[in-house]
Amino acid sequence: MSNQTFLTVQALTKYVKRKFDADPHLRNVYVKGELSNVKLHPSGHIYFTLKDDKTRIQAAMFRSRSNTLQFKPENGMNVLITGDVTVYETAGSYQLYVQTMEPDGIGALYLAFEQLKKKLQQEGLFEARFKQPIPQTPQTIGIVTAESGAALRDMYSTITRRFPMTKMYLFPALVQGRTAAPSIVQAIEQANRTADIDVLLVGRGGGSIEDLWAFNEEEVARAIFSSRIPIISAVGHETDTTIADYVADLRAPTPTAAAEMAVPDQLQLFQHLKNQQRSMYLAVQTLLRQQNKRLETARSAYPLQYPDRLYRPFIEKMDNLEERLRRSGNTLIQEKRMVFDNLYAGLQYYTPIRRIQLEQQQTKQLAMRMNRAAEQNVKHQQQRFISLTRMMQALNPLQVMERGFSIAYQEDEVVKSIENLSVGEKMTVQMSDGSVQAVVENIIPKEVK
Repeated sequence: MSNQTFLTVQALTKYVKRKFDADPHLRNVYVKGELSNVKLHPSGHIYFTLKDDKTRIQAAMFRSRSNTLQFKPENGMNVLITGDVTVYETAGSYQLYVQTMEPDGIGALYLAFEQLKKKLQQEGLFEARFKQPIPQTPQTIGIVTAESGAALRDMYSTITRRFPMTKMYLFPALVQGRTAAPSIVQAIEQANRTADIDVLLVGRGGGSIEDLWAFNEEEVARAIFSSRIPIISAVGHETDTTIADYVADLRAPTPTAAAEMAVPDQLQLFQHLKNQQRSMYLAVQTLLRQQNKRLETARSAYPLQYPDRLYRPFIEKMDNLEERLRRSGNTLIQEKRMVFDNLYAGLQYYTPIRRIQLEQQQTKQLAMRMNRAAEQNVKHQQQRFISLTRMMQALNPLQVMERGFSIAYQEDEVVKSIENLSVGEKMTVQMSDGSVQAVVENIIPKEVK
């Protein structure tokens, strides 16, 4: 084995890739199958798996090719594909590089139409609540269509014939081809920047689905939905239906019908005005006859022939009410005058000078009462002082001793009983004019009877 040459993985893969690329049967192959694991990359590339009931193959469609698709690839969709088979070197696997893709069993344009219709319907762009009313007598009409198309001539002639006083402005746009959708959007936006446009007609003449496809583009649908001006769609023939028809505020089957819907017929309008004038004249005549009849009836009525009899009872009633009012007024004035007098008298009684006099008088009376009370209290206290003095004099021991009584003490204590003394003890005898020292020689108890 040391004499063998070993290839790198890259070298082997490159060799296999060259074999694939050199095989004419792997170029421009036609394959059909079911889409699976579809990944829409932000760069615009599409990566997916193409499978049938037994096998599968990895596939890629680069942006330069995917931009041409009229529909959005989705999982489970059966498709017809043309492309090249080669080796993806990084993974070392073979892969199908898609050039074209068509739905299997249904047209690509029809599928794209249904997909966009479903998407916008879910967003609510078709709902009636977003539809703007079309003015009945527009003063200015804008038209978005091809500058040299038959649709423009039909709309011009129809509007001029039906309502010639209407002004018309053309906002030219391409209505077919790859650049038609941006051109239509630009024309609608330009019309919305024009201040005096009352209604906008957007459309073109009939053709195949490919010819009308610009009116199935999402950007056109959103421009119609965002328009501040009411839009009447006028695309194709009566059997043609586009996304623009669903989004527009009103759909017309043809450009001519759109012009008829946009303006009234002046002859019908004049006839309608005449009918209205005749109806108003008849109504006024009828009203005048009715009012004249009511006036004659009122004139011939008995009360109006003798009007004084109508207001005579009211004059008498007014006189009675006037008399009652006068009497009631006098009574009320008297009552109020009595109330005023009472209030004035009370006010005079409670004037500041009067209040000061009353307070001075009350103060003088209180002072007199206070003086009398003070004199009585002094007299009462004097009498009580004399009584107490007399009582103290009567109870004074000195007064008793002056009548011949004396008090015996022993060691500064009053001798109250012979039981407190013993023979031979000394004691002091207090008399009224002095005291003597004595010795107990004999104790004689009190005889008990």
